[in-house]
Amino acid sequence: MQPPPPQPQGAMATGAAILTVPCSAGRRPKRSSQRRGAGSASLSVRASSDANTVTLLDYGAGNVRSVRNAIRHLGFGIRDVRSPEDILAADRLVFPGVGAFGSAMDVLNSTGMADALREYVQRDRPFLGICLGLQLLFDSSEENGPVSGLGVIPGVVRRFDSSKGLIVPHIGWNALEITKDTQLLQGVDGHHVYFVHSYHALPSDANKDWISSICNYADSFISSISMGNIQAVQFHPEKSGATGLSILKNFLSANSSGAKAPARRKASKLAKRVIACLDVRSNDNGDLVVTKGDQYDVRDHTSSKEVRNLGKPVDLASQYYIDGADEVSFLNITGFRDFPLGDLPMLEVLRCASEKVFVPLTVGGGIRDFTDANGRYYSSLEVASEYFRSGADKISIGSDAVYAAEAFLQTGVKTGKSSLEQISSIYGNQAVVVSIDPRRVYVNSPEDVPFKTVKVSSKGPSGEEYAWYQCTVSGGRDSRPIGAYELAKAVEELGAGEILLNCIDCDGQGCGFDIDLVKMVSDAVTIPVIASSGAGAVEHFSEVFEKTNASAALAAGIFHRKEVPIVAVKEHLVDAGVEVRV
Repeated sequence: MQPPPPQPQGAMATGAAILTVPCSAGRRPKRSSQRRGAGSASLSVRASSDANTVTLLDYGAGNVRSVRNAIRHLGFGIRDVRSPEDILAADRLVFPGVGAFGSAMDVLNSTGMADALREYVQRDRPFLGICLGLQLLFDSSEENGPVSGLGVIPGVVRRFDSSKGLIVPHIGWNALEITKDTQLLQGVDGHHVYFVHSYHALPSDANKDWISSICNYADSFISSISMGNIQAVQFHPEKSGATGLSILKNFLSANSSGAKAPARRKASKLAKRVIACLDVRSNDNGDLVVTKGDQYDVRDHTSSKEVRNLGKPVDLASQYYIDGADEVSFLNITGFRDFPLGDLPMLEVLRCASEKVFVPLTVGGGIRDFTDANGRYYSSLEVASEYFRSGADKISIGSDAVYAAEAFLQTGVKTGKSSLEQISSIYGNQAVVVSIDPRRVYVNSPEDVPFKTVKVSSKGPSGEEYAWYQCTVSGGRDSRPIGAYELAKAVEELGAGEILLNCIDCDGQGCGFDIDLVKMVSDAVTIPVIASSGAGAVEHFSEVFEKTNASAALAAGIFHRKEVPIVAVKEHLVDAGVEVRV
């Protein structure tokens, strides 16, 4: 089922246009022979000739709020699209997206938007495509296909090949190799930009004149194109911090100089990510606060037993963005008690944070199917859609993913009904993180249990040399008969795009990440793994990156308590020879 379209975000009084569809994601376009049809999606378009206004088409397939907020941050107003004619009337058209190629083309074709886009581009009108907005310009995509695209640029969009161990999706901050001098990318050389995609377009003799930059991820792929007034990028400028905002400004402001301070250290490849995590819950007064647990216990060990209050969610998220966090993750740890669609304060946290934080935002907690007290049923897809519309770029699923994996391992059947499968099928697997919360269980021999074990670097309390990692649900309160290794393999098969790997034993201890656990899981899957739980010093970050295949490392308490600043972590990683965004 497709998520319902979002409510309009409000029209600004003061012409560029934005067309938004979902992202997975040259010759001049041919005149289309496809018939225009009346669409079922709710599209909004009011064209404008005012150069300070951007017009947006949003049919609810991802976090469009981030693009809106970035454009407003740069001083431009926004209008929404309602008809193909509004595309043709736009002074400048911005086309961002997240989700699946086929779903996007279905909507474009059924609403007549595809023909309007081809005609707009054929006229060489100012155009900026973002992520899927680049991919859809090509002839076709292999994603759930082949599926025909807009046919503007020669080439086929293909999936990254994970058969030789390449981590897919390509998530994170990577470097560009600029091949054409364009105003759009002025000042960008040497800086990282944020990618999140599983499919890519390859350079060829047929499309070489279109290419303005390439990026290397095992092989070189097209990261941006430029031909006349037509521009498109595979990365997300709205999530690429100050660098990304400068790219958007270069497009929106015709007289922009594109000037930007040089990077302190030239970007050369995919960077390891440092993520700030904020556990958010209601305190005893009903206010949402950032807290931090000690092995998942968030109450002070005093007579008051109050929930630890480490600050306000939006204020801390904003500060971490300024400090250089590559992503910010919110975990709504009251989500299992309160229905998320009624959790308006948490949704407002996301809305407000996305106005100030121009790096990816992830939110987890309570994303599941639900029937309310009045008997109304909400699918997990509807719950996730509400989070996306409120500013989340990715959602994190915990307990529900464990149950889905158990069922899949028992039957070998993908039903398509689990929250994990539903959400990834609509929004793409790059938008779905699975959070794994295991406990270490020591054993004398691998033959003692039917789960994957590791030889531990530190023996157990009775001299045990092996351990398996038993997964839990409900915030670590209930154990399940499945190991972290088995769960990780299963959720990858079911559509997860990333794994957040916690460890209850290490949580809040400050003694470092569980290297044995992180190595076991990151070696087992071909999707990115985020190491979590246990960071207490800058050396713990370099250790996990040097000894495991983790793509990112997450911390909470040491940042909240200002024991270890994010900038100190980045500086240490640079000194240790680890590629990071600085």
